[in-house]
Amino acid sequence: MEFKEELKKYQKIVEEELNKHIKKEDVPEKVLNESMEYSLMADGKRLRPILILSTCKMFKDDYSICMPYARAIEMVHNFSLIHDDLPGIDNDDLRRGRPTNHKKFNEATAILAGDALLNGAYMVISNDLKKEVSKEKLQVFEEFSNAVDRMIAGEYVDTEVEGKQISEELLEYIHKNKTGAFLKLCVRIGAILGGASKKDIDDLTKYAENIGLAFQIKDDILSEEGDEKILGKPVGNDKEAGKCTYVTKFGLEVAKEKLRKITNEAVEIIENYGEKGEFLKELALYIENREK
Repeated sequence: MEFKEELKKYQKIVEEELNKHIKKEDVPEKVLNESMEYSLMADGKRLRPILILSTCKMFKDDYSICMPYARAIEMVHNFSLIHDDLPGIDNDDLRRGRPTNHKKFNEATAILAGDALLNGAYMVISNDLKKEVSKEKLQVFEEFSNAVDRMIAGEYVDTEVEGKQISEELLEYIHKNKTGAFLKLCVRIGAILGGASKKDIDDLTKYAENIGLAFQIKDDILSEEGDEKILGKPVGNDKEAGKCTYVTKFGLEVAKEKLRKITNEAVEIIENYGEKGEFLKELALYIENREK
């Protein structure tokens, strides 16, 4: 199966899974539920849950054990996007080509929709653990919680250093926590629940660390020279906000070279898995070459 075809297949599976969380009841909090749906069911890449499922599939054909965690990951991701866009953080008006959540509804509703998605993710995992508890699932739950903590920490530091000159080490700290921690988590969840060996988990963790950093550097590059119509949001916001990115610190060409280097390293790792690692190899290249 061609990569793009397989990617769309995974995206459809994730969309169907996310639909299970949508609440349609005519209740007093109906608008809150609509706000959650507005962001959760927007036209996202679904990269994080796809990483979980495709990594698990490298080790077992049936990846249904991962499905609750794939759903929970995407719920937390959208919580983070809603809150990132708020006036007190990035103050963005557009996300995926349409008004951000607080612009579509209001700031209070957006904050609470994000809170509800975060809490809902833990409810999804809790319900799964009620059905069956294993040491692997408990490890995944612990790593899930730690990754959420790191993502929030990375976002905090990113807001605190706006307009300041920072070291390369601190910039990498922000990227590894704000974006990379969650992408690494996704690969590790798939590997752990897929029954991978310790060596495989360690190797795939290195792969994930590379694509996590690559994803954020590519975001920095797109923020500088991307197509606003494709991105669905304005270009140049990071520079205007005084954010320190790989592009603002090292320049466009150095950022592109860093992106190529770490992508190649990720590809080299995953090539050791032959045909069963082909999708993850193509996914690394997709991250490097994406336009949004």
